[in-house]
Amino acid sequence: MNKKAWLNVLSVLVLGWLGMETVSLTHDAWAASSTSQPSGKPKGNILQGRDIFNGRGACYYCHGIDGYLNRPPRLEASTAALIARLNPPPPDLRNPDVLHLKTNQERARAIREGHPGTGMFPDTTLTDQDLVDTLLYLALIRKDPHPEQE
Repeated sequence: MNKKAWLNVLSVLVLGWLGMETVSLTHDAWAASSTSQPSGKPKGNILQGRDIFNGRGACYYCHGIDGYLNRPPRLEASTAALIARLNPPPPDLRNPDVLHLKTNQERARAIREGHPGTGMFPDTTLTDQDLVDTLLYLALIRKDPHPEQE
């Protein structure tokens, strides 16, 4: 079995274990960033996006582990209290009907620059590849069948 086939099998197993619909491990998923846009279309990696979402991206602090609002991570009491007081509260990233940002360009801008009127603060530490990976993971959790078309 070649490396790509092995990775796809692994992604199916991992994503199945997480209770998510499966998609190919890599997809074209470039969204324009207001700060920079590389030439070409980087390939997105769902598993890397998940690691960023649930790790150094700290998205899961407010949006829950794997985007489940009812699965918050263990946080310092003061941090959890601040998040509980957010108005408006963080949206359910698994429910596309409640999301106001409809394109990857809008999502990328909100991640890079923050989202005015919400508790979403800017994250300028993510690389362009990190952003592509995260956007692909977000497409997966909202069950978007065509993440590259946004």
